[in-house]
Amino acid sequence: MPKGSDIFLQNVSKVVVFIILAFALYLFFTGHGSPGGGFIAGLMSAGALLLLALAYDIETVRKVLPVDFKLVTASGLLIALLTGAGALFFGKPFLKHAFGHFELPLLGETELHTALIFDLGVYLAVVGVTMTILLTIGEDR
Repeated sequence: MPKGSDIFLQNVSKVVVFIILAFALYLFFTGHGSPGGGFIAGLMSAGALLLLALAYDIETVRKVLPVDFKLVTASGLLIALLTGAGALFFGKPFLKHAFGHFELPLLGETELHTALIFDLGVYLAVVGVTMTILLTIGEDR
């Protein structure tokens, strides 16, 4: 049975984790034209998951997210590498990004960047590495 302070931390962490993840999503999508992007959004998301692990326990986090974070890291690195190498197929330098304006059904005219895909790879790599390190340290007895 959780103690009184544990119940308080668990209830507060549900709200705080939502706020942190919402702000991380905001930083992820604003990272192309201003500071932010995949790295800081990944750190904030890993921090939110760490807060859940502290409020509950590591086993609860593993049940909620049955993900091998080493595979998340590998997929993020692969996405970032393939995004950077994609420019080579068009005779451009490695990591040269492209963008264009597209008409999307609900959003109207939207500018899309390949930097968004690269940031997704960075985000996954950062979340994967950070959570692997933190969960490994947390499980060490």
